[in-house]
Amino acid sequence: MQEVVQSVDRTLSILELLSDYENGLGITEISEKVNLHKSTVHRLLNTLMVKGYVQQSEDSNRYKLTLKLFELGSKKVEKMNIVNVARPLLKELMEKTNEVIHLVVREGIDIVYVAKVESQNPIRMYSRIGKKSPMYCTAVGKSMMSHMSEEEVNLIWKNSNVEKLTEYTITDFQTFKDNIDLIRNEGYAIDEQENEIGIRCIAASVLDYSGNIVGAISISGSIISFKEEKIQEFSKLIIEYSNRISQELGYKCS
Repeated sequence: MQEVVQSVDRTLSILELLSDYENGLGITEISEKVNLHKSTVHRLLNTLMVKGYVQQSEDSNRYKLTLKLFELGSKKVEKMNIVNVARPLLKELMEKTNEVIHLVVREGIDIVYVAKVESQNPIRMYSRIGKKSPMYCTAVGKSMMSHMSEEEVNLIWKNSNVEKLTEYTITDFQTFKDNIDLIRNEGYAIDEQENEIGIRCIAASVLDYSGNIVGAISISGSIISFKEEKIQEFSKLIIEYSNRISQELGYKCS
């Protein structure tokens, strides 16, 4: 069981409570509803006001939420707009390759699958929407890392639990850095059964209007259908479609 920090738990309980009361609540009401002493509630509310999450009405002394939580949530939603933009192009790419197409975003040292278009191939992958995988051993993760500074790449590697998920997983740092350099030169990344045995993936990154990395897309398939001779064809397609999605997000491709 994960450890719960008491002060954080109490603070979140107050935020969740206030979200149900548009006109706010007085300190006594809050104290009774979250079952905490008024002095404790007062300290937590003061912190929330200093950070801008709660405001106190001068007329009624009631405490209400500000829009700061909405602003934080909106930032997350804005990043997820990539799914709506990319979806038709992902479907188009699947129809051209007859392989599984993924869209991922970064979460710390991991990638998270946020969209998946299945192909007609009978072989199914373990990937699913919401699943996390390490950046260091996935084509999508390595593609995004190729756009990062050496310092950030080193940090991700250092904080990752680097292990051999398959016999092909790269676990030597110098070999990994050489692989990242190759990806930078070629514009796409390949995962040769590094994350899942029998599965080959090719990926390229998606950038937004300001040139920031917002995700990556991949073509993934069994080594039976996604043969080595298809790499050249698929590399051109993955770059083309990552550029098209990037352009839809406002990025000016050179």
